[in-house]
Amino acid sequence: MANHSLEGKAVLIGGGAKNLGGLLARTFAADGARLAIHYNSASTKSAADQTVATIVKAGGEAFALQGDFTKAANVAKVFEEAKKRLGGIDIAVNTVGKVLKKPIVETSEEEYDEMSAINAKAAYFFIQQAGKHLNENGAICTLVTSLLAAYTGFYSTYAGTKSPVEHFTRAASKEFASRGISVTAIGPGPMDTPFFYGQESADAVAYHKSAAALSPRSKTGLTDIEDIVPAVKFLVTDGWWITGQTIFANGGYTTR
Repeated sequence: MANHSLEGKAVLIGGGAKNLGGLLARTFAADGARLAIHYNSASTKSAADQTVATIVKAGGEAFALQGDFTKAANVAKVFEEAKKRLGGIDIAVNTVGKVLKKPIVETSEEEYDEMSAINAKAAYFFIQQAGKHLNENGAICTLVTSLLAAYTGFYSTYAGTKSPVEHFTRAASKEFASRGISVTAIGPGPMDTPFFYGQESADAVAYHKSAAALSPRSKTGLTDIEDIVPAVKFLVTDGWWITGQTIFANGGYTTR
């Protein structure tokens, strides 16, 4: 049956310190959820602490947990600690990712390995641990990219290492269905965050700001994180009947 509310739900957000993850955490908390906010390393600790402080000041419940998700043992540790402190986990959302814009012929083995570890391996073991620890009738959602439906160069390692998440999602949705757990992926278009701008030239930024069919209606021309949060919320609550799917939430930037 549908789960219409976040009130009282225990939520783990991978990469929940800032940008989209931070807004998800603050929004879910405002809707009554109890939050475990994961962050990767010391460089994001202050952002995670600030997000937790904002939630607690507003009367919500939240705490931060650190873990480098490129190591499966760290993913397991974060899930185990979150489950212990929350008394269970109902919803797990993974926003962890890294973008690299580079020609194939210039990409090093080290860069490929790093991208694969962050975008594919971390996502796989996040879904695995969610499958082990989530309560019945829970929900799992992973952030991917709308480039999965694009015909473009230069993002081979980014889109290429996000693409396996589509099948991880399908497989997990089959395997976890008997426990009522829905599993989805959501692919935003290029988002108005530092995650996007660090890779792009001025010309490319201008193109992306006009590329979506609904770009003229966006405040930036890009995908705004405020437009992704309701889509994620829907998938993990009322939209539970959607499972095994990758949803492109991008204003018409790419489609299949």
